[in-house]
Amino acid sequence: MSLPAPAPGSDPGPPPQRLSAWRTVVFGTQHVLVMYTGCVAVPLVFGAAVGLDKSTIAVLVNADLLVAGVITIVQAAGIGKVLGVRLPVIAGASFTAVNPMILIGQQYGLSAVYGAMIAAGVFGVLVAVPFARLLRYFPPIVRGAAVTMIGLSLIGNAVTMIFDGHAPDGTHLALAAGVIVVIVALMRYGRGIFAQSAVLIALVAGTVVAAACSLTDFTGVGAAGWLGLPNPFRFGAPEFPIAGIVSMCLVMLVVFAESTAYLLSVSEYSAQPMEHGRLARGLAADGVSAIVAGLLNSFPDTVFAQNVSLVRITGVVSRAAAVVAGAMLVVLGLVPKMGEVVASLPGVVIGAVSLVMFATVAGVGIATLARADLVRDDNLLIVSLAVGVGMIPIVAPQVYEGLPAAVRIVAGGAITSTVLVAFVLNLIFHHLRVPRRSRPTAAVTDVRPQEVRI
Repeated sequence: MSLPAPAPGSDPGPPPQRLSAWRTVVFGTQHVLVMYTGCVAVPLVFGAAVGLDKSTIAVLVNADLLVAGVITIVQAAGIGKVLGVRLPVIAGASFTAVNPMILIGQQYGLSAVYGAMIAAGVFGVLVAVPFARLLRYFPPIVRGAAVTMIGLSLIGNAVTMIFDGHAPDGTHLALAAGVIVVIVALMRYGRGIFAQSAVLIALVAGTVVAAACSLTDFTGVGAAGWLGLPNPFRFGAPEFPIAGIVSMCLVMLVVFAESTAYLLSVSEYSAQPMEHGRLARGLAADGVSAIVAGLLNSFPDTVFAQNVSLVRITGVVSRAAAVVAGAMLVVLGLVPKMGEVVASLPGVVIGAVSLVMFATVAGVGIATLARADLVRDDNLLIVSLAVGVGMIPIVAPQVYEGLPAAVRIVAGGAITSTVLVAFVLNLIFHHLRVPRRSRPTAAVTDVRPQEVRI
């Protein structure tokens, strides 16, 4: 049984493509450059929050890239009918897991973080099939609200990267604007490979200009090593606190909701039918990523939003390009020197590209919402409240500071709160039927037609 087909009149996108070898490498490289900063931002933020030194954070970064590469290959190529969705998607560390991991680490220690992650990964593998069967509880109104909030919540990160810790100035603004203009111009006036490689061309051009403005620093490349192997259980044998396991299992469900929205988007755009079994294999790969990440001191992976946007922007639907991107991530994870080159790209350029990608993610969410009947008051209320509640942690994060850690893990995240509100309201309005009391029928004494006089 296939999942719901695209709405009439929607853009089904191009069919899967066979690219030449050099085009496959180019588009695979573009995927890596687009997702790299967002992927490594997770270990950087987590490491700083729990007080790790730079060398330890570097180990987390390498492990993060290695796991992301392996899961990307699994998702794109597939392992028979066991794991992998077999679509051109890129996996990367999920921002959804960062805050819960920080709270668990601060309260129980790092060994508990990775123990809870392993347990959540096992949980994810076990519930992947039933979760895929419950897809009717995640209609466009719920998925669209979630994807829209993911895009909106990440825009702030893009702006932060543009200024790269500096006070706002004309140079950074002008360079960021120039990068965006290049992307728009190539998308509008470019043809063939130039339009499809708009993001990559803008990255290279922006880096050249940034170097001329002394905004680049590649000195760390020389000091980086050529080989960095993973170090399992670096922080000791895993521990399994109940509160930490429950928190990470909730995170896994939210990761599933994120991945489901993106997998359906890519499936529709690439005109590939999404059956329940296929979706379950994709979600199970997310669960496996958490298990492997717990062993190698990494982070749970999800389908990366900006790469879904890249597929839609470029029109390149190629699983081979995704496999190449996964192989590159594995190499970057094993060769710190190569990873340092990409990490040294100027933040202002990466931030400008990310702004386009994250805004496109929000646009994809809005397009998904457009498939719902928003003229109906109940649907409009669902999306309005979900997005409104989701914005609270962004505009007023101090609201949740005094609440217990378990509550902050769920309510204090823009994405988690949006998904939960949309899911619960959708249940209330569309699935929970409240029985109505039947009114007593008045006794009828005479049912004969009455004479009508005019």
